[in-house]
Amino acid sequence: MKPIRFDFFNKNEFTAFLDNLPAKDAAKFLAVLDDIKERGLPSAEKRQLVKKLENNLYEIRSKFSNNIQRAIYFRVEGSHYVITHGFTKKQQKTPKKEIKHAKQIRAIYNTRRDHHGRR
Repeated sequence: MKPIRFDFFNKNEFTAFLDNLPAKDAAKFLAVLDDIKERGLPSAEKRQLVKKLENNLYEIRSKFSNNIQRAIYFRVEGSHYVITHGFTKKQQKTPKKEIKHAKQIRAIYNTRRDHHGRR
């Protein structure tokens, strides 16, 4: 199995998201991300650490105490994935605005990728 590679569409935005979380929440989220990389997506899906939202749009799920953190990602090719952004979930369903934001980022990424050649 090829190792999973997560890139960030905007690393500064994602770092700011993590920096604004309580330290234990950020640590838990990063531990979940490392676990997914180590054990793979099928294992993460079984343990409900990832969930498919719709076609080629998924969320990484982290919970510490009553705080629920999510990051949306999509598959580029093979075992290469891009995390669009992170957010704190405050309701049962993933907010439509977060899905819309992720779709916009995915479209921008794919346009740039097609324009500059595949990496």
